[in-house]
Amino acid sequence: MDNFEKVEKLRERAAVSYEEAKEALEASNWDILDAMVLLEKQGKTDGPRKSSYSTDYDQQEEYTPVTKTVYDEKREKGRAARSIKGLFKDFIRICKENSFCVTRKGKEILRVPVSVLILLLIFFWKLVLPVLLVGLFLGFQYSFDGKDELKKANELMNSAGNMAEQLKKEFSEDKGQKEEAEMKAEAAEAPAEEAEAAAEVTEEENTETE
Repeated sequence: MDNFEKVEKLRERAAVSYEEAKEALEASNWDILDAMVLLEKQGKTDGPRKSSYSTDYDQQEEYTPVTKTVYDEKREKGRAARSIKGLFKDFIRICKENSFCVTRKGKEILRVPVSVLILLLIFFWKLVLPVLLVGLFLGFQYSFDGKDELKKANELMNSAGNMAEQLKKEFSEDKGQKEEAEMKAEAAEAPAEEAEAAAEVTEEENTETE
């Protein structure tokens, strides 16, 4: 947030003029909260709002100091920043403490840290993704192992493996059906070819006899 935006925000929150907001920020080293405190001490911020008398408590307006409003906003931003920082730390930890495993027929072929897998996918995805995809059809299985229970990730890997197996099965069935149909067609053509050959032999014999 630049100084102009700070002045505008302070002017809006404290209901003071642009010059007053700017002077307060300059005197407070451009810290909005300190500037609010300074303006309240100088009596330049709005006091409690005036409202008509009512016996209904819910209808009476309550004044919230501007400094408290700004402080609450800063606290919420701090919480959000800490939350993002915490998520990033968890991500780094998961990458370090967990591994990507490649197995085939129950035998482990390869084990690399998740961080290495991510780097490979970032810089060499055009090579890595096709290799992983072909590996599924060759019977390789992928999983994650480590300190964290990466259940959803492993379920996704299992689903990909099952899908590849299903596609292989369907392809094999289609290929088998096609080969069977070709064999039947050849078997059906064989008697006709034999009959045609026999007829040619008979014709040649008759010609020789004459």
